[in-house]
Amino acid sequence: MRSHRERHLIERIGWLRAAVLGANDGIVSTASLIVGVAAASQGRSEILVAGVAGLVAGAMSMAAGEYVSVSSQADTERADLTREARELETQPAFELEELTQAYVERGVQPDLARQVAGQMMAKDALAAHARDELGISQVTTARPVQAAFTSALTFAAGAALPLLAAIAAPQAVIVPAVSCAALLFLSVLGGVGAWTGGAPILKAVGRVSFWGAMAMALTAGVGAAFGVSA
Repeated sequence: MRSHRERHLIERIGWLRAAVLGANDGIVSTASLIVGVAAASQGRSEILVAGVAGLVAGAMSMAAGEYVSVSSQADTERADLTREARELETQPAFELEELTQAYVERGVQPDLARQVAGQMMAKDALAAHARDELGISQVTTARPVQAAFTSALTFAAGAALPLLAAIAAPQAVIVPAVSCAALLFLSVLGGVGAWTGGAPILKAVGRVSFWGAMAMALTAGVGAAFGVSA
């Protein structure tokens, strides 16, 4: 009987979260910026400059924000692992009992839980405590560089879509053209993200479309209220 490694959707969580967040922000923020500037009765050049500036600034902001945020998580994980390694050296009996209790709380009989804990610690004590006590695993561990690059690239890709719609549309219909295109892109993104992660597709599509429409409506209102003739 040939064995195979079963792949789970949770293994995608590290890059999927950053990818969906980056692309969604790219579409929403850039489309909203373009719609707001266009609603202010600005010329095509001003609209496109605003869109390009939003793309570049947003991609860099997403990369920096994700790197700092995920680095903080990684620092916390390292600190916990360092403390755990020290405790394993100085209090091995206490750590064995702690791991045993963790298995008991999951439904394993005490005697069997102690045997399992002993075997797990004999193989790799730190990995066992990281996974079963701290909840840190290879799948969910923080990866700052991966998150930063993924967010920046997907933001830029998402932002490019409404920007291309603005370039292609006649100036008189930039606002409805970009708004409709952005909602279409958001719907596709929500559906693909939900499908990739195994989540309900219609719920994800409705969620991203609603908030995207809200953002564009608000910025269009602000642009119309404070706009000046080109």
